[in-house]
Amino acid sequence: MRNLGQKAKSLGKAFIAQPYWERPAETYLVRRWPDLFATCVATVFFWLSLTPSLVPRPWLLQGVVGGITAAIGYALGSLLSSLFRWVVKWRPSERARARCWLGYWILSPILAGWLISESAHMQRQLRQLQGLPPSLTWHTPMIGLIAVALWLLLLMAARGVRLGSSTFIHWLGRALPRPVAIGIGLVVSAVVVSTALQDVVFERGVIDIADRIAKATNNGTKDGIHQPTSRFVSGGPGSAMEWDDLGFQGRNFTGSVLSGRQISQFTKQPAREPVRVYISSSAPEAFEDEEPFQAQAKLAISELKRTGGFEREVLAIAGTTGSGWIDANTVESLEYMYGGNTATVAVQYSYLPSWVSFLVDKEKAGKTTRALVDAVRTELDTLPAERRPKLAVTGESLGAYAIEDSYKTVDTLLGETDGALLLGVPNFSPIARELRERRDEGSPVWRPEFEDGRNVRFAQFPAEDLKRPQAQWGNPRAVVLQNASDAIVWWSPDLLLERPQWLNQPLGPDITPEINWFPFVNFWQTTVDMAVSYGVQAPHGHRYGTGSVDGWAAVLPPKGWTPKDTDRLRAHLDARPTPY
Repeated sequence: MRNLGQKAKSLGKAFIAQPYWERPAETYLVRRWPDLFATCVATVFFWLSLTPSLVPRPWLLQGVVGGITAAIGYALGSLLSSLFRWVVKWRPSERARARCWLGYWILSPILAGWLISESAHMQRQLRQLQGLPPSLTWHTPMIGLIAVALWLLLLMAARGVRLGSSTFIHWLGRALPRPVAIGIGLVVSAVVVSTALQDVVFERGVIDIADRIAKATNNGTKDGIHQPTSRFVSGGPGSAMEWDDLGFQGRNFTGSVLSGRQISQFTKQPAREPVRVYISSSAPEAFEDEEPFQAQAKLAISELKRTGGFEREVLAIAGTTGSGWIDANTVESLEYMYGGNTATVAVQYSYLPSWVSFLVDKEKAGKTTRALVDAVRTELDTLPAERRPKLAVTGESLGAYAIEDSYKTVDTLLGETDGALLLGVPNFSPIARELRERRDEGSPVWRPEFEDGRNVRFAQFPAEDLKRPQAQWGNPRAVVLQNASDAIVWWSPDLLLERPQWLNQPLGPDITPEINWFPFVNFWQTTVDMAVSYGVQAPHGHRYGTGSVDGWAAVLPPKGWTPKDTDRLRAHLDARPTPY
């Protein structure tokens, strides 16, 4: 019995951590208690994560943001604590340490509960500012529990990596000088961890799962969408693109095409059947031997010729998002304005969600769209000037990036098109970044003015914003719809350590004054905001609604088009069922 008791006591001791300043024995499985200073820093980071950001976020994601930022705070605090112990030999007494921990356990839960409740109040204010009902479910205990659980998980993972690295260095030290063993051990550990995260967790885990889900979706068709009977669209009679090959978004785009009758009911004038050409990422067998981007562009030109797209009044090149989606409001606005005398062409480069495409297919977006732009431009140059349609370009989100990456600079965009309408342009897009960097002095980054608005204007509330500045519009024109609260517009790795300009005064019209910037914290808040940026109503978050009506009316108004026509078309689109 005595031996059994001693073994149990020894086993229990193996799981009991020592004070963090003492060297751990080899028998300890839990090497040390969490560092007190690092835990305090982690707690403060969690409190900072409770501040509001660009759009309202649900309580579940608040717990996730809190856990991640707490882990970052703990890492920083642990680093500072280690540096202090290395420089200063003084150590607190066991009694002082116990009292500090006691004070932490008494004060931190009280303060955390109060601050989480305050964060709910700030979230309600933000919801009201962005036109949402102020009611909000905010589970205070669950937010704390999720944050703590995630923090512990990340902490144990980090300690596991550290323990493995130490053991590996110890083994190397038996055969090599210690400095060499440490250097080799750290390099090997870094390579193993980065490879495991990228190849195993990310590519073979997250990416593979996303790919399988997206592929299954791409093979389906949305309810209510049927193969078109119009010969003027891809997938219809005579099309080189089979209906089954168009993919989910391609079938949505062509299968929901407006009829001439629908357009006439609105315009009260005779209308034509619009042309819609869509080339999916599945290249036809006839072009298998060609470079994929060029093959798709070649097929797009063939489809435009077949449908008479080069004979329409306006030819619009639409950039697609990662999944191949095109905003229905943007396309239908132009079709209604011109009585169906339009052609819209798009090429899909991926079927993956935009966030995955950004990580693995971003270069394809620009290359695919540039091939289409070059092919269309070459064909237009063969036509007499009086017979050429007006060339417009448009895109939303990653589709806007695809258009911008095709032209690279604002001068090229304006010089090679008759008009551009871009919505929710990501921060890394070359032209939007150029316009923000070269904006007129005194204009805020969330609504920049460029060369007195002569050719390019930004808007969140286009009915009013496009009237400013008072300078005369020139031609050609470009309109960028950009919400001040759109996280996709503002997300950047720079947020980790750099305060963004969109937090400078004056703030955007739908940004709460409670917002602030803290290193690391704001980055993860904005990252989560991207995931929930569709949970608000236009013009907030990544929602642009029917703002494209005002955008096209400013960029390429048809002859005789009036502001009353704009208001009527906007009301018409707002009243219809949710489009594809």
